[in-house]
Amino acid sequence: MFEIIFLLAMCGYFLQTIWFVIGLQKKFPKKAFADLPAATVIVAARNEEKNILSCLEALNNLEYPEGKLEIILVDDKSTDKTGEIINSFILDKPKFKNIVTKKEIGHLKGKTNAIANAIEQATGEIILTTDADCIVSPTWAKTLASYFMDDVAIVNGFTVQDAKTQFAGMQHLDFVYLLSVAAGTINFDKPLSCIGNNMSFRKSVYKEVGGYENLPFSVTEDFNLLFAIHKLKKYKIIYPLDVNSLVTTQPCSDLNNLYRQKKRWAVGGLKAPLRGYFIMSLGWVAHLSILLLPFFFSSAALSLFFFKLVVDFLFLFFVLNELKLTSTLKYFFVFEIYYILYVVLLPFAVLPNRKVMWKGRKY
Repeated sequence: MFEIIFLLAMCGYFLQTIWFVIGLQKKFPKKAFADLPAATVIVAARNEEKNILSCLEALNNLEYPEGKLEIILVDDKSTDKTGEIINSFILDKPKFKNIVTKKEIGHLKGKTNAIANAIEQATGEIILTTDADCIVSPTWAKTLASYFMDDVAIVNGFTVQDAKTQFAGMQHLDFVYLLSVAAGTINFDKPLSCIGNNMSFRKSVYKEVGGYENLPFSVTEDFNLLFAIHKLKKYKIIYPLDVNSLVTTQPCSDLNNLYRQKKRWAVGGLKAPLRGYFIMSLGWVAHLSILLLPFFFSSAALSLFFFKLVVDFLFLFFVLNELKLTSTLKYFFVFEIYYILYVVLLPFAVLPNRKVMWKGRKY
């Protein structure tokens, strides 16, 4: 009986992986550099004195048509030197603007309120968001903006962690895997999630759904906006697998911070549509079956386990090859151990207690 359940779970896991790959392979039309629309980059920063300078330097190197790009930094009530570093850096750079979060818009809190404040002042038709602990590539803004044909409302990009250790490397591959699933499903017009540190959307469509203040509060504001725009059924939402829109972020420093990150995402993901629960449930059963292998050992079950490893490896290889990051596959085995454990254990962390801690705030 166990082998039959394991076989069915692995078959479903394999078929959905093929579906993700087909979605990832979709290509989309792009605008020429000279035809790019006016855009605003928004970065909300709270107590990011260790990271903000690298972020600012990367933003300053963005390639974009002259006079069409502004960059708004939002100091979200930092208590360290974040604001001082920002003000010093942008002193002689007119395309940058720094604002301090003072007004609370509706029911909004924290980062979502900070971004909403910046959007009110943004002059660009395209809004691009990233985080203060991120480093964008010079081609990031122009690549995302180039996909905004008239019927496109959201364009998402891939984010990876700076992988220099086994602990960082497993997080890096986890990010790649999860965002590949998000991209594959979005490109079939069946969205599950996206990531706010590499996201762009039309300001006009953001206003059409009423802005963040018109959406239920969530610790994953990007998720809320994604589904609000998807429900309009008027615009395309796309997720190109494009190395030129790559963003690099810092990995969680320890298990405690990693746990908080995963829990925050999982709590936000509880609002996912039914298809999301189906995909998550299939993955949960497949990974639980692997943990139970020692109790139901057989050559057939062991063969299915190795089949699962091959499927995951080839899936990651396909995506990492497009992103020119195949060297990080050296972390594959530690990622698999980590991935199997947290997929099985995460529901038990989320269901009894949905409170999250983020940037020193409780939600």
